[in-house]
Amino acid sequence: IDTGATGSNGLIEKEINLKLARELFRLNTKEKYLNIYLSRYIDTLISLQDRTKLAKALNADYFISLHCNHSSSPIANGIEIFVPRSGPPGNLKESIFIANEIQRSLTTQFGIKSRGIKFEDFLVLKESIKFAPSILVELCFISNKEEANFISNQVNLEAIALSVYSSIKKLRQ
Repeated sequence: IDTGATGSNGLIEKEINLKLARELFRLNTKEKYLNIYLSRYIDTLISLQDRTKLAKALNADYFISLHCNHSSSPIANGIEIFVPRSGPPGNLKESIFIANEIQRSLTTQFGIKSRGIKFEDFLVLKESIKFAPSILVELCFISNKEEANFISNQVNLEAIALSVYSSIKKLRQ
């Protein structure tokens, strides 16, 4: 029902987010190194509150919310990762660490511009930080034609998923 943003090339945010999440899940299925759970495995609507309730019920080690960015400016570009403004000090510190690691990996490997780590109290962050380190990744601007084309390419999407997966795995070692 909620498609999220629509890109300059007709790309629909919810479809990219689901493909990316499913690729992360698939990568882990091979190794079974992490216990990865998705808030949705098919195209269905899960409320923001239910996403955090699910993560809490699963006793999640991390809460990672995947998104594509959008702007009225077609030249806006880059990746930004959000962490909550406040929360338990240990969870907040680890959230910042995870955000930096994922952003460093993506910007280094793909030349995506870093827009920085930002602090916001989005509902999913505000609720999930209470029990786990939490980040919200805004990966590329689908309103930017170049970035939309990049992220809509399946090979690139798989490489991005591998980069994110490797960053999480590195943190767990």
